[in-house]
Amino acid sequence: MFLEYDAAVFSRMLTGLTLGFHIIFATIGVGVPLMIAFAEWMGIRKNDEHYRLLARRWARGFVVTVAVGVVTGTSIGLQLNLLWPNFMQLAGQTISLPLFMEVFAFFFEAIFFGIYLYTWDRFKSRTRHLLLMIPIVIGASFSAFFITSVNSFMNAPRGFELTNGVITDINPLAAMFNPAAPTKTAHVLVTCYLTSAFVLGMIGAVKMLKGDRHVYHKKALQLTMTAAFVFSIGTVGIGDLSGKYLAEYQPEKLAAGEWHFQTQTEAPLVVGGVLTEDNEVQYALEVPYALSILAHGTPSAEVIGLEEFPKENRPPLIVHYFFDSMVTIGIYLAFVPLLYLFLRWKKPDWMHHKVLLSGIAVGGPLSILATELGWVYAEVGRQPWILHGIMRTPEGATTSSHVDAMLYLFLGLYAVLGISSAVVLRKMFKNNPVAHELESRGIDRRGGSS
Repeated sequence: MFLEYDAAVFSRMLTGLTLGFHIIFATIGVGVPLMIAFAEWMGIRKNDEHYRLLARRWARGFVVTVAVGVVTGTSIGLQLNLLWPNFMQLAGQTISLPLFMEVFAFFFEAIFFGIYLYTWDRFKSRTRHLLLMIPIVIGASFSAFFITSVNSFMNAPRGFELTNGVITDINPLAAMFNPAAPTKTAHVLVTCYLTSAFVLGMIGAVKMLKGDRHVYHKKALQLTMTAAFVFSIGTVGIGDLSGKYLAEYQPEKLAAGEWHFQTQTEAPLVVGGVLTEDNEVQYALEVPYALSILAHGTPSAEVIGLEEFPKENRPPLIVHYFFDSMVTIGIYLAFVPLLYLFLRWKKPDWMHHKVLLSGIAVGGPLSILATELGWVYAEVGRQPWILHGIMRTPEGATTSSHVDAMLYLFLGLYAVLGISSAVVLRKMFKNNPVAHELESRGIDRRGGSS
């Protein structure tokens, strides 16, 4: 073996693998319903069958991602109990409410989504069909809210008293609505919406780059890029609030992410760079006062440095690269839709230039990568704690000698799921291209019915 067996290490690897794979489908599962609702609403508002067809096709693809998300979500629940029994024994009873509510929210969403698919052409009023999307969007978003509140609890445990290793005075609502919940859940939701808008926009951009300049794809780009711009603004705002939360409740995570070693006022923001063995930062760009503004809103504010914390309680310094990469991609994802909307306003002939279309197409995978980087920063930045300030990660892990076998088993499972879902989605839309469906439904290029 290349790695000496350690149950805690392999448990972290397996949990990280599962979360990293699941988050792709979970993100799409939260954001795509809202985009489907937007498309169908535009179709009704403009009496435009192109937008309604967008909603139909997106809904078909959504079915596949939901199916995979169910499998990986079930795996997470299984692994919480098998790989982290000590953590669940200590904290499970405190966070059982949001865990239960997440399952309820998913079933709420799934029931209405089944009705939504079945009733596409069965209502005389198209608005009634659109109204079915409301519980679907609510269910998907609340599912993300509840499960993210569990992660928030791990970062800011509240709602219980710990006496001699025994939890007493449990308050499930205080645990769920902990100090980390507002910023973390809001950030997760808005980035799910942003990522989904870019993934769907990427599809239209790729089609146009391949020569298919049908108005259907142009309308898809217009809808997704408008939504992406709005959600990118929300992401920036909530990201700023997240920095202020970290400064107050987890200053060591903020300091590690910014390579801020000494407590000081007028603290600069470190962008990029390389860290030497003596913790000297080289080749970095320093933005004056920016860290003080991020942490406390004023350029003269004091920001706590890593020197204030014992070495054994400091997060790994590699999280700086994850944080920087996430923020860089976030800036890109805000710039591209802004440029698209500006060109639509000032230079419509340039809206579908190959360079901009390529930028939108690249934004799809980059948005997913930013989501992955954000979760890695959140989870690795909490180390060495599984329950911040209370239980260290190795203390919460199993002592089983077979976690490595589980890792290989789930690695194979996720490979099969990933390849299968990609093949199914490709065949689903390749065998029923847009042009064929437009023709079969009698929709002309102007967006009306022929």
